[in-house]
Amino acid sequence: DFMEFPPVTLSEPDGRLAVGGDLSVKRLLLAYRSGVFPWYDENAPICWWAPDPRMLFMPGGVHVSRSLLRVLRSGRFRLTADAAFGRVVQCCAETPRGGQNGTWILPEMARAYGRLFSEGHAHSVECWEGDTLAGGLYGVAIGGCFFGESMFHHRTDAGKAALAALSVHCELWGYGFIDAQMPTPHLKRMGGLEISRLAYMKLLRDGLRKQGKPGPWTLEPGWVDRLEKVREA
Repeated sequence: DFMEFPPVTLSEPDGRLAVGGDLSVKRLLLAYRSGVFPWYDENAPICWWAPDPRMLFMPGGVHVSRSLLRVLRSGRFRLTADAAFGRVVQCCAETPRGGQNGTWILPEMARAYGRLFSEGHAHSVECWEGDTLAGGLYGVAIGGCFFGESMFHHRTDAGKAALAALSVHCELWGYGFIDAQMPTPHLKRMGGLEISRLAYMKLLRDGLRKQGKPGPWTLEPGWVDRLEKVREA
């Protein structure tokens, strides 16, 4: 019942900081404000993490290839925000991932982020091919910080398209960073930056002082044009 997290400097070498608690809206918001996020599987209690190093994207910093830009220009995909949050979470939970046996997005985790969405703290970006949900991502927005939770794709480039849309909108709306949590080679190829936990905590403090975008979110007209300008800069 203790509503406080230890200092992130007390994390174990693998990034684990605390065990237990619950997934209430109050505790989840406190966790993100404290530089902490939940991650566990069905065989473990709730675990809270503050890894060092950390991976993040600077707004507008997602790498967009020429081929991806052509796909976005072609109209093959239609991008939306906050239009199918629950379906995005479900797809993230059900999509197989290399090197992982099962999912950490358990039913209680999905319900918890559903509550965050209902209260305006969580958001999704959807990538549609016709009427099919081809890819997407979701996360939590607090102040000027976006904390990415998971991403999926069922069609080539659909997940990248959702991340590109999120990146350019975080830049347009004045967000300080997009937290990608654990460093991975795939995220690094997309433009993710590996930084120390100390540097992350400074960015977090600065970002929490900013005013974020109130929900529900909708994507801005002409955002692909902005994406092209960022790429050419």
